Amino acid sequence: MPTSCNRKDTWRSHTNFVARGKDSHFSCYTHPVSSLRSFCTDQDKLSCWHCEQPLDKSPAFFCMSCKVVQPPEEGMSYFKIMDCTYTFTVDIQKLQRRYLQLQRSLHPDNFGQKSVKEQEYSEIQSALVNKAYNTLLKPLSRGLYMLELQGMRIEEGTDSEADSEFLMELMEINEALDEARTPEEANKIGKDTKGKQRYLYKSLKNGLQTAKALLAQMKYYANIEEKVKEKLSGFM
Repeated sequence: MPTSCNRKDTWRSHTNFVARGKDSHFSCYTHPVSSLRSFCTDQDKLSCWHCEQPLDKSPAFFCMSCKVVQPPEEGMSYFKIMDCTYTFTVDIQKLQRRYLQLQRSLHPDNFGQKSVKEQEYSEIQSALVNKAYNTLLKPLSRGLYMLELQGMRIEEGTDSEADSEFLMELMEINEALDEARTPEEANKIGKDTKGKQRYLYKSLKNGLQTAKALLAQMKYYANIEEKVKEKLSGFM
């Protein structure tokens, strides 16, 4: 059964977390969980809320019988929503095609003349697809999401697992950024940081325990990237 956890990066939402091996899910929705279809076993098929015909596909965005939009299935992973393989390496072009395909059919603008319930479900589904797409699009957010699926988290401000050499490198980068006096100096630090993230990403494997340390380092470098952007805005 799903268990609730603290809200994290949701849209006025409830967040449900289910740890169930590789197929476990971390899902965010814009409406209370009561508006979602319950997760089913193989013996208990989902049915359309409108015509009550069985829904053969999972995820089922529309009923094949009456063509009415459906509410999201509780506990559906972003990988399954976006039809992506559960891996650190995602086919970005396939992901983008899936995103455009789903948004063309689910966008709330298409449901202006439909019932209130259909409008509500299209809004939920469209927001969920947006969230899934943006999470899987970037290597860092994708990797952190995969950790969350396994019940693993990189806590903010915890340096106990980082080695002293890496922490010293971060300190030196931050000092260099503080001392940067021109946009060119700040840009160089930003480019170097992106290069380090790319290198770490190429080192990621599907073993999440070993990947956790690499993702933690990527997260530190991502924070430096944000500081570089702030520094550059100060030069304008």
